[in-house]
Formats: sequence, structure tokens, C-alpha cells
Amino acid sequence: MMDSDLPLDTSHPAVRDYLALVRLQILTPLSLLINMATVMVCTLTIYPNLGDIAKLYPAVIVPDPRMIAIYLGAIYLGQVGYCVLLVLARKRETKDTLVKGVGLPLVFANWVMAGWAVAWLFQAFLISAILQGILLVLLVYANVVLLIYHAPTHERLLDIALIHAPVRAFMILPLGVLFAYNLFVTLGMTWSPGEPQHYGRHQWAGLGVMLGVNLLSLIIIVLRRDIVWCVAASWIDASIWVLKPKPFPVFITVVIFTIVHPLALVASALWMKLRSRHKEGAIRLPEDEAEERGGQRGPREVDAEALWG
Repeated sequence: MMDSDLPLDTSHPAVRDYLALVRLQILTPLSLLINMATVMVCTLTIYPNLGDIAKLYPAVIVPDPRMIAIYLGAIYLGQVGYCVLLVLARKRETKDTLVKGVGLPLVFANWVMAGWAVAWLFQAFLISAILQGILLVLLVYANVVLLIYHAPTHERLLDIALIHAPVRAFMILPLGVLFAYNLFVTLGMTWSPGEPQHYGRHQWAGLGVMLGVNLLSLIIIVLRRDIVWCVAASWIDASIWVLKPKPFPVFITVVIFTIVHPLALVASALWMKLRSRHKEGAIRLPEDEAEERGGQRGPREVDAEALWG
């Protein structure tokens, strides 16, 4: 069938956007269902499950599996709201954010996350580390596009809650701990669970990773006053120090940043509020004073007509 015989002109931008939205309305819930079902099966019905594998390979930055499970549950809940918004969205700006801002990278990310769960379960750590890297690249790309071309605005709070927040929280999970922990396991930077006395191995590498990730988070929290990033980063830090044993340099670093992130968010918000008040209270020349001068030049003013002839 020729394009001219089709009931719709698929070359028209509006038609392409509509078809892209319909495609996302089908693929996104399907990918989320695959992600959730795979992770739940690998966690609840198979032994050893995902958390048990983490216990078999302790490392200086291994997080608590229960806290990571809660974090994943929050991401899934946010994505359910995202899927609902895909169907119910009516504003043109929201549809553009869904189609051109997030689009297929979130679909691919859900599939990759499901593949990671299977690879981790079978202890194919090299494959799981590669999949975590791919997951991180996909989510970083989606978040950068959202930030640059579809920046969050208080005029569309629902977009912030159901689009920006879930996608950003999803990205912070591999960025904050999972990708690095996969690399530690892949490179053999772990100790035997029966030898807790060796928990200090590779503590400086763990310190470097946690310090770098948390400094990045701190900069973003301060500059953008990002509540989602603050909560996610603090939760991941807590999931690391709550699982013991941990070497002191790593332990104290994540504890400090668990406290510093919220404090930095509050301090940044207060600073911006005070700064805006200072700008509003700046002294300006009253209009009546300018009028009383009757057009006379001040001591530092120049007669432009005389200067240019």
C-alpha cells in the first residue's frame, strides 16, 4: 500500500507525534510490567534471590537489599503514575515532554533493568555490570533531554511529580550505588561472607567512589535545590551505612552526606529566598524626584546631542 492510500499522512509532524504517543502508551506499561515481574520473581520465588547474591559478595559499598527494594518500589509507583499520565495527558506541553523528552529511553531502561536482574541472579557479573552501564547511559540521556528541552516548571506540577521525579530517581539508583557495586563484584573487590575481618579491603577505592558520587549530588542539590535528588541520595547513603560491617572511612562518609544533603537543600532554599528579598528591597530613585529635576543633567551625565553634534 502506498503512503497516499493511508488514511493519515504519516509525514505530517502532528501525526508522527500522535503515533509516537500511541506507541509509548503501549510499550511503556508493557516494559514496566516486564521489569516489575522479573525483579519480583527473582526476589520472591527463587533462591538465592537478588538480595542473597549481594550477601554472598559483600563489598565496602554494598547497600542494604531491603532499603533498595523499598527504593525500587517507589520508582515503580512513580512509573505507574507516569503510565497513567501517558493516557490522560491533554496539554500539548505535557505530551511533548512525554514523547520528545522521555520517549523510548525509559522503555529500554525497563527492559535493561529486567535483564540485569536475570544476569545478577545467575551471577553473570560482567554482563550485569555492562547492563548497569547501559541503564545509566539511557537514564542520563533522558534526564539531560528533560532538563534542557523540557525543564520542570511550577506551572505543571503534575509533570514534575509523574515525569521528572520518577525518571530522575530511576537514574540516581545506578549512579549512586548499583553500577559501582557491580564493578566491585566484577573486579573481585569483595570478601568472603565468612571472613568479616577482611571487610576493610579496598576501603580507599570505596571511599573515592562514595566521595565522588556524593559531591556530585551535593553540587546538584545546592545549585538546583532538587528535592528528589536530595531524598534519593540520602536514602542510598543510608542504605550503605545501615548494612554492617563497613570500614570507617566509607561509613563516616556516607553518614555525613546523609545529613549534609538535606541541610544543603534547606540552606540553598533559604539563601535564594533572602537573595530575592534583597533584590526586591533595592533602593530606587523615586519618580517624583526625577521629575523635579526638570530634565537637568546630573554631574556625571553627558549631553548626547552636544557630543554627537
